[in-house]
Amino acid sequence: MRHGVASIKKASAGVDKVNAKQFKQNLDPNLSELLDQLKQKKYKAKLIKRVNIPKENGKTRPLGIPTVKDKILQKAAAQILEAIYDQEFLTSSYGYRPGVGPQKAVKKLTKEIQGKYSYIVEADIKGYFNNIDHEWLMKMLQLRIKDKAFLGLIRKWLKAGILDTTGKTIHPTTGCPQGSTISPILANIYLHYALDLWFEKIVKPRSISDAYLCRFADDFICAFRYKQDAERFYKALGKRLGKFKLELAEEKTKVISFSRFRKHENTSFEFLGFGYRWKVSQKGNDIITRQTSRKKLTKSIQNFTEWCKEKRNKRLKKIVDMFNAKLRGYFNYYGVIGNYSRIQQFYNIAIKILYKWLNRRSQKKSFNWTEFNAKMKWYGLMRQK
Repeated sequence: MRHGVASIKKASAGVDKVNAKQFKQNLDPNLSELLDQLKQKKYKAKLIKRVNIPKENGKTRPLGIPTVKDKILQKAAAQILEAIYDQEFLTSSYGYRPGVGPQKAVKKLTKEIQGKYSYIVEADIKGYFNNIDHEWLMKMLQLRIKDKAFLGLIRKWLKAGILDTTGKTIHPTTGCPQGSTISPILANIYLHYALDLWFEKIVKPRSISDAYLCRFADDFICAFRYKQDAERFYKALGKRLGKFKLELAEEKTKVISFSRFRKHENTSFEFLGFGYRWKVSQKGNDIITRQTSRKKLTKSIQNFTEWCKEKRNKRLKKIVDMFNAKLRGYFNYYGVIGNYSRIQQFYNIAIKILYKWLNRRSQKKSFNWTEFNAKMKWYGLMRQK
């Protein structure tokens, strides 16, 4: 459990108002108490504190914050589940797995659809984390886990009450709260059975030709060589997910013609923050370009603006260091061939936003552009890559 403490060193406080820093101040007694509760079978999951975070479309997403004690225990349980299931997960599954991230999913998807696929099924599951059926999930877990105490522990977390923002307590019958340490692996297990195995064992063998699935958490893209295979899958997908109490967002689920032989259609799709489109390279070759989607670019700019407002009164050296860390993360994710213009666009806008908010640190303007650039150079502001 000590490893779990290290992994949540910045954990926010739950309903007991104890954050990770406070928990560590009395670490050994706290861990001993938690261990005793488990041994004596007196452990009870605390209420989960709900907060709402904004989404790109102006709506909000509920985020559940367990207590630090629950997070530590959930982290230990999640590691056990990862050890069991990582060897079970298919190569098409990329989300929430050690050593497997979105960049690898993007790279593999691009390589696959370069040649033999002509149709894409773009799908979106409506409120996935909130609608995971508890009974189905427990049946799935029982296929590989026989330890009743361990399964009982997971059920306690699933059934833990949620303290809403209004102060009311909600007793959930479905869902894995986003923000809960164990939710990602449980969500991955659910779609492993509900989608991945079905696609591998039923959809692919029954397709006339090649079929491909790439999934990251609840985001997935399916590619087919022939239109009739894509349309058959599209019609069956909703029924299959409905069996597991999941629902497709119909307005975001569609079959897309996507072929180098039909570039004139100018079709595109989005996956993991990138927009994919066929184009002709400067050398005259057919290539798939990947650019930061406009939705993600806009959201990144909004997030950076809020960050500047919050951090503008810190020392310049500290601000530049934190800004560089943000830029490195952004470049590492979106820095793919063909995306230079969007990288440059984000960088230029971010610099202007930083300049604007640094000049609002007092009523008097701090510096002009020449002075600002000199300061940024002095403190080591990185350039776009």
